[in-house]
Amino acid sequence: MAASDWATKDFYKVLGVKKDASQDEIKKAYRKLARDNHPDSNPGNKAAEERFKGVSEAYAVLSSTDKRKEYDEQRSMFGQFRGGGAPGGFRPPGGGGQPDFDVSDLLGGLFGGGRGRSRRPQPRKGDDLETEATITFQQAVDGATLPLRTTSDEACATCHGTGAKPGTTPKVCSKCQGSGMQTGAAGGLFAMTEPCDQCRGRGLVVEHACEVCRGSGRAASSRTLNVKVPAGVKDGQRIRLKGKGGKGDNGGPNGDMFLLVHVEPHPMFGRKGNHLTITVPVAFDEAALGAQIQVPTLDGPPVRLKLPAGTPNGRTFRASGKGGTTSTGARGDLLVTVEVQVPAELTDEQRAAVEALRDARGTTTPRDELFEEVTS
Repeated sequence: MAASDWATKDFYKVLGVKKDASQDEIKKAYRKLARDNHPDSNPGNKAAEERFKGVSEAYAVLSSTDKRKEYDEQRSMFGQFRGGGAPGGFRPPGGGGQPDFDVSDLLGGLFGGGRGRSRRPQPRKGDDLETEATITFQQAVDGATLPLRTTSDEACATCHGTGAKPGTTPKVCSKCQGSGMQTGAAGGLFAMTEPCDQCRGRGLVVEHACEVCRGSGRAASSRTLNVKVPAGVKDGQRIRLKGKGGKGDNGGPNGDMFLLVHVEPHPMFGRKGNHLTITVPVAFDEAALGAQIQVPTLDGPPVRLKLPAGTPNGRTFRASGKGGTTSTGARGDLLVTVEVQVPAELTDEQRAAVEALRDARGTTTPRDELFEEVTS
């Protein structure tokens, strides 16, 4: 989108946020509107599709600190001079006569045009886009290639971006001579440059509009990308796909695509950095007397762990190389935490064995040391 178009669009209003909104507020508003109006959620709904394009365009500008600053400056300057009269700081010396310079030169520098000059369209980077994907725990650990369907505003495939009906060509605007800008008087004092009202800043006039894009030269385009999600990606991580965003204008580079990843939880395994975690139950006698136990792994055969006699509840053991894949391709470890189980019900034989253990213990209890500390 040309910079001159920025001056005529209120992106804050499109996203429903205040002008001083924080980046988090802007991102939150965009995500809600994009989710509500996404073409996948509203098949065949042209109005929702247009709203989706609008909020994507607004977010592409307001989410970038540099673009937002440029946009705010241009909106402020454009609104100041549209009001007419000589604003403070630009009043001619002595309070009368003609100004020392033509404001059209100033605005021409901002909007890429100038008085009596043709404007060559400048290359402009395409919009940055953002989308989301949900992957399984296994895919997050091992990495995966996902088919990702995206929708963006690109050159119309029917008219190839000209806006003209196939078989016809647009003509150079007779009013601005192809510059896309027009110069007029503001309050009889200043000459100002603004987007041409005949061609709407394009520099071209379409006599027979393309039936698909209705003369705009732009249309929503859907495509499927095969996106490689790296091993070890975390829930909430944002992945940048360089050059996979909106198409650039006038030979400019494509924008970037940002993929927000959501990872589904696993019923047994968790993650701690590059390591996997699991909690396994063990019987009291296994913890007290020691035992060899088998522990499941995420994507391979189970591993055997040796529990030493007297293993306490909550102790963590390490199975080297049985965890998740790191960014270098190495494997993390599996961290196994034991949880001593107390049976809810006992058979007669089990009860007799436990009572025998109690009798063998005598009158001492594990709490005796607590009282010794209090009385010492």
